Amino acid sequence: MATTIDPATTATQLATAYTQAAQKLLTSQNEAAQRTASALSTLKTALSTFDTALASLSGSKGLRELSASFDVTGVGTASASSKAQPGTYSFFVEQLATAHQIAFTDLPAVPVALGGPLTVQLSDGSSFNVNLVLADTDGDGSISQSEIARAINLAEDNKGKVTASLVTVDGQTQLLLSSGQTGADHAITLDTSAIPAGALKDALDNGQELVAAKDAIVWLGGPTGMKLQQSSNTFTAIEGVSVTFTRAMSASEPLATLTVAANNSATADNVRKFVDAYNALKKSLDDLTRPGDPAAGTQAAAFASDAGVRALRNRLSSILRQEFDGLSLLDLGVRADRQGNLSLDTTRLEKTLAADPEALEKVFGKASLTTSSGVLGAMNDCVDQWLKSSTGQIARRQESLQMQQKSLTERQARLDAQYQSIYQRYLMQFTQLQRLQEQMSQTSSLFSVVPAG
Repeated sequence: MATTIDPATTATQLATAYTQAAQKLLTSQNEAAQRTASALSTLKTALSTFDTALASLSGSKGLRELSASFDVTGVGTASASSKAQPGTYSFFVEQLATAHQIAFTDLPAVPVALGGPLTVQLSDGSSFNVNLVLADTDGDGSISQSEIARAINLAEDNKGKVTASLVTVDGQTQLLLSSGQTGADHAITLDTSAIPAGALKDALDNGQELVAAKDAIVWLGGPTGMKLQQSSNTFTAIEGVSVTFTRAMSASEPLATLTVAANNSATADNVRKFVDAYNALKKSLDDLTRPGDPAAGTQAAAFASDAGVRALRNRLSSILRQEFDGLSLLDLGVRADRQGNLSLDTTRLEKTLAADPEALEKVFGKASLTTSSGVLGAMNDCVDQWLKSSTGQIARRQESLQMQQKSLTERQARLDAQYQSIYQRYLMQFTQLQRLQEQMSQTSSLFSVVPAG
């Protein structure tokens, strides 16, 4: 029995064989492009995470940690930055800075015509105007206490200088004016000269002072020491130290002693954050550049032969060995093993800082748009060359990769069209052959039924 030809199967086999080499190449190139795209995304994430860590370590507080605390409970709170120097400081708090408050009792509701321009003045010379004529928001023809409060708060030039609120005590409602800032320079006075004579003007001219506007007065070294007077309760007279006083002291109390001391544990934790961040980035770079192992059947990583990524890894590694002001990371106890992974020797870190408290700032420096110095600055500059949104290495590579993937898509479309053309041609040819075969089979069958002569 003759073998029957299947046109579709035969056409598929022949069209596939014809385009197989080109398809294999395209598939390989697409897979490589996809691996590169995935690797670029991984690289961007790793560098961005590291860059965030650099920015965090470059904060105004610095890596060197110091503790600041009072020996007297409740007198205040304190913090110290890396610029502070260890030591003890004695304080006597004579008075706290307070915000001025004035109360006006049962302001009468008056017709709009009895309103007028009210000027709110502060002791520092600033002022703002309140048009009470426009304060009638409900349109009932009169001005109420709540409408006066609202007009003061919404005055164009107020901007938080004075806050007006209503307070009801024992059924009596009062308009309360509070200065937005503490200190003697922010005492409130009202100029009612433009308001028509009447009950409203009289009430506004006779406010009751609830809290006087006072400056904070603190004595450094005790009542006979250095007088510090300012409008805020937060003092920064000592470099690197911020102190906020929370209560005044009586004359019989002992002086409040502030102790600023090195916090070695917290400082080591900050340095360890850098170590961990660098090791995490290094692991990502190692993974992205790992060579393949044919014997083990493992494929090379996407950037195994990428000179640019290897140069990035080598540059970061070289920064670790740089000296800044005669000091290096090694002096701070940060050392690399044979594989390049970092570790921290806290004993050596403490020894170096004891000899030179500024060593951390000298070596690590800062990484910012305005100031770039030390290890953090150098690494930030290196990473930014890859992360810049339009001109960075990653952005350029992604743009180039997108063009390559677009070209591969177009080539695939052309190859698919070629495959279809070849398939249709073979399908038509073998369909005709199949019909011819069927016709010959029928003719053969007719001969088989003719009787022998």
